[in-house]
Amino acid sequence: MTETKNRKNHSDTNKQYIIVVSILTFVLPAIACIAEHLIYNTALTFTLFGKWFVFSAVGLRLFLAGIRQTTKPSFTAKEIFHIEDPDSYPIVVELGFANLCFGLVGIVSLFKPEWRVVSAFASGLYYAFAGLMHWTKKPAGTNEKFALWTDLIIFAFLCFYFIITV
Repeated sequence: MTETKNRKNHSDTNKQYIIVVSILTFVLPAIACIAEHLIYNTALTFTLFGKWFVFSAVGLRLFLAGIRQTTKPSFTAKEIFHIEDPDSYPIVVELGFANLCFGLVGIVSLFKPEWRVVSAFASGLYYAFAGLMHWTKKPAGTNEKFALWTDLIIFAFLCFYFIITV
């Protein structure tokens, strides 16, 4: 019975998670970049997109994840890592603290441009390690596969951003 329940949980997809992560990672940075271009007549450049990518895909995404992990650790434990044991929740809460910190650096980078490269470096490594962890663990469900690929895409973008801005 438990094995059947675990298999079912592995195949469940949390569409809200996928939508929110997609908006924060891909849609919002593109919209903000285009809006800044249209409003302020700023040139459409990789650096301009990077500004909004660091703010949204790093800052907002990690900050919101941190809030969720510190206030409701069961979601990350169950939906992403497929861990039913409540004893794992303190570890998820600590992960939430790290996400809050990384997220705040990304958010502040919107107002302190010199912080962007720091955010890209540290958060890029964070996303790389998280993506590799998902990869080596062999993702069990759609949510974890989505986390794997978005983590690796964000890492690749932040790595490139770091290289061209240093």
